Amino acid sequence: MIIYNCPSIPDRTSHILGKSKRNPVIPMLEIANKLVSLDVDYIAIPCITAHFYHSLLSQNIAVPILNMIRETALYLKNNNVESAGLLATEGTVFCKLFQEELRLHGIRLVTPSKKGQEAVNHLIYDTIKAGQPFQLDQFSYASDELKHQGCEVIIIGCTELSIVKRDYELGAGYLDALEVLAAQSVLSCDMGLKEEYKDLITR
Repeated sequence: MIIYNCPSIPDRTSHILGKSKRNPVIPMLEIANKLVSLDVDYIAIPCITAHFYHSLLSQNIAVPILNMIRETALYLKNNNVESAGLLATEGTVFCKLFQEELRLHGIRLVTPSKKGQEAVNHLIYDTIKAGQPFQLDQFSYASDELKHQGCEVIIIGCTELSIVKRDYELGAGYLDALEVLAAQSVLSCDMGLKEEYKDLITR
């Protein structure tokens, strides 16, 4: 496994929402081509919002780029989930990445209200990305809102939110899209999963 970590890539949400003209695709293409030159078989992009550019990147890269959104939808479908909630960046929600993919698989997707999304935004940008300590209350507010709307599973759809799952016991009914990507990366390379990663929905 080769990890290319580049925190200087311009913010994807700002670009998607038209708040910034700094295009993140340019450095992403440069990095992807460097990985191709190192003979990788697959590329995995851990930023969910960056999947807005998945099609464009795939057209210009010589090796397959795993699609975290599609793999998450397939995972839910294979586990007979009919209704899911989404906790993600405003950019991910705005460009309907999960909405469209889950619809293709017959799964209803619920997103937070304006207040719920504000709580998620605060958690992602003002605390986790800023390296500040955080409490579970912002996450719980948005999460409970989705549960009250009948969601069977809540998708942790932002890699910053994966840290919440790492640090807190969230209870049943959560699926971390980043874990889905990691599992699919292993399977794509013809390797087996450890037993504890065969069921990714928290119980």
